[in-house]
Amino acid sequence: MVRTAAQRGGRWAEQRAQRLLLQAGWRPLALRWGCRWGELDLLLHKPPDRLLLVEVKGRRAGLGGAVRLGLDRRKRARLAAALALWQAAHPPYGHCSVELVAAVVPLPPARGPVRWIRWH
Repeated sequence: MVRTAAQRGGRWAEQRAQRLLLQAGWRPLALRWGCRWGELDLLLHKPPDRLLLVEVKGRRAGLGGAVRLGLDRRKRARLAAALALWQAAHPPYGHCSVELVAAVVPLPPARGPVRWIRWH
């Protein structure tokens, strides 16, 4: 399957964010899990009962605000619906607290750290 440059950049950004989270003690549960409501880029678990849902955004230049990244109320509602379906299919994680963050990852040739934006 041939991927576009944007898809390759998105996969690279997801891998970079996931590596950082693994180093911080998170365990991956789902990568690019899709359903009718959309896709969960990264879903991770940290014992005893924490889930981290990460929306990954690769950017070549500028980090932009949350709205420009497409992280509006509608997107949050779709992610919540997708997460509810995932949790229904994985009952052991239904009781976990969930934190939603965006990982803004500079894509090459841009440099810099990943910027983590917590959604409220």
